[in-house]
Amino acid sequence: MFDSEMETRRDGDNERRRASDGEQEEQGGGGIERQGVGGTDGERDRERVDVERRQWRRDPLWRPLLPREAGPVAMWSLVLLLTLLLAIQDAHALWKVWLPRDISAMTNSCVVIPCTFMYPNGARTHHGVHSIWYFGQPYPQLFPPVVFKSRTDVVHESFKGRTKLLGDLNQRNCTLLINNVGTEHSGKYYFRADLGGANIYTYPDFSELKVLEQPNIDVPEEILSDENLELTCYAPDNCPDMTPEIQWLFTDYLPDPEFTSEYTEESNTAVLSNTLNFTPRPMHNGQLLGCRVFYPNTTLVYERLISLDVKYGPRLVWVNVSSEVMEGSSVTLHCEVDSNPAARISWMFGDQELLWDTAPNVSLSLDDMSPAQEGVYTCVGDNGYGAMNASLYLSVKFPPREPVINSSLTVLEGSTLLLHCSTQGSPAPTLTWLKDGELVGTITADELSVLEVSEVTPQGAGQYRCLAENEHGRASSSLNVTVEYGPMLLEESKCTVVREGVQCVCMAVGNPEPTIEFYLPDLNVTINQTDNRYNYYTHTDGHTSTAMIKLREKGDRSGSAAVNVHCSMSNLYGSSSVLLELQQEKKYMMAVIVGTIGGVAVIAFIIAAVRYVGHNNKKEDASAGQDRVLDNPAVYYSAAKKDKQNLRKKVLKTELLGSKFNSILEETTGEEGSYAPMGSLANLERQELNYAPLEFGGARSREGGPRRAGDDGSDYSEIKAK
Repeated sequence: MFDSEMETRRDGDNERRRASDGEQEEQGGGGIERQGVGGTDGERDRERVDVERRQWRRDPLWRPLLPREAGPVAMWSLVLLLTLLLAIQDAHALWKVWLPRDISAMTNSCVVIPCTFMYPNGARTHHGVHSIWYFGQPYPQLFPPVVFKSRTDVVHESFKGRTKLLGDLNQRNCTLLINNVGTEHSGKYYFRADLGGANIYTYPDFSELKVLEQPNIDVPEEILSDENLELTCYAPDNCPDMTPEIQWLFTDYLPDPEFTSEYTEESNTAVLSNTLNFTPRPMHNGQLLGCRVFYPNTTLVYERLISLDVKYGPRLVWVNVSSEVMEGSSVTLHCEVDSNPAARISWMFGDQELLWDTAPNVSLSLDDMSPAQEGVYTCVGDNGYGAMNASLYLSVKFPPREPVINSSLTVLEGSTLLLHCSTQGSPAPTLTWLKDGELVGTITADELSVLEVSEVTPQGAGQYRCLAENEHGRASSSLNVTVEYGPMLLEESKCTVVREGVQCVCMAVGNPEPTIEFYLPDLNVTINQTDNRYNYYTHTDGHTSTAMIKLREKGDRSGSAAVNVHCSMSNLYGSSSVLLELQQEKKYMMAVIVGTIGGVAVIAFIIAAVRYVGHNNKKEDASAGQDRVLDNPAVYYSAAKKDKQNLRKKVLKTELLGSKFNSILEETTGEEGSYAPMGSLANLERQELNYAPLEFGGARSREGGPRRAGDDGSDYSEIKAK
């Protein structure tokens, strides 16, 4: 009985509310209908308060909290209140609407706003479902403009004759059509469902309409030259009776343009787009591009033009051509840059910035040029969108500076000698190496020339000069090279038979000069400068050492068949020994006699021939004979003075115990103890000439055996620039 009574009372309340709502709706509904209604301000305020109170009472969220008539039992009232609160919470969670968040349309076209709504299953619909579309805001008490109302045709004047509900409210479809839209219709649209009674709800979700006077063109923030550019033109397609088409304007000058159309539908809204792809060049900067949207079979045409702002770095940097200037002169360098926007122009010398300015061109002046200012000068243009540079080479001409070479050197025989010569000059000087005034090699080098002597020999010692020359002058520097080497035996080393016995001479060359001593293995005797028994004599001339001993026949020779004599020489870099073997006296004297007779015969023949030739050519050769001099008179004179001898040589080659050696018979012509080998002046000259270039024969490596001077020579392997 209580439940029936409560339900009857609720039905009565609902009927009264519907009557009140109907009266309000007949008067224009949620606010816009009320425009133009007469009355004082106080009356309008009271009426607005009454409307807000009725709206508040109809809201299902607040309805159970309103004061109600007292029931028979207070506890039943509390139970009912709790039940209603739970039911309201469930019902409120089911009020939903689906409509596009954003939608757009072209001016004077139409737009359809798709809409679907939900309401609680327990909500009763009395006399069907009704709806209201609001514009701007969802609160009826604030009197938003009414776009559409299903109960009446009373709407805001800006929407009169323009709106139509396409959906079936009973099917929960609230789709709205707006025809002939204008920019004043841009804004938010809210939907309100009226199921009757307390089941009236304004959904907070909205759809925002944008009415466009021009199509949208999606342009990147920056358009860079030589990079692909994508421009997209958009046209809304939300009017069912009108389908747009898109065209691009002023594309004839574009390089290989590509057009791509796309139809996109999302959240029940559609957009037609057309994308233009091409690669802009600096020449396209400032050019116009346009997008046209039109509806076939109508007069509606929309266009939008844009000016391409193509950002590009410097595309042209002009500078002077490379040039040559003389040391001490002045020069001006110019630079011009074409870029958009204007570039910052810098003059660089290496990593050093000499001058900068933001201007179309910049000039750099250089005074009193020096070789240090020769090099690459670069003009750099940079405007943030790219950079470009151009360079020139400025050559400063000047004569060669004094060459810088090694200091005087002392090297070991067999090593590699590297002589460096560096200088500066412009143009690059020609570097020439001279040794003792003779040309070694020539090379053209920018800075450094290296003379490389592989396996240097004693003949490599001397003065080396580096000469630098160019068209503006010359300069030179020199150094001395000293070669240190182990002892080498000279071919003059030999033993000769004299009247008192045997005289042995040992000559060796080395640096430092070698020490010479004799060793008699048969007597186990070492003879050096501390031993005077054998008339030991030594002499040093430069790097040549000479030692001599005299062996007396009696007391110096044993009863053996022969006496062995070793000549030993040594210095810091090595030592060697030569074995000299002597024949027995009788065999040796026979060889001496035979050799003497043969020598006398040869000399007699030579004298006769010389006299015969001299007699025939006496007159014509008189002057030539008077002028004939020795090639090396100084050497000959010093040798004769040094030895204090008149030489007569008789050469006899003998073979003793399978070894070959030269034996020279000597006759004493001066004081006792003074010995001189016999020979002709020609032989002496030949010896001196062989000695002059330091070409010694019979040399042997250090690994074993004595070295003999003769065929060693410095090998100037190469001269190279570095």
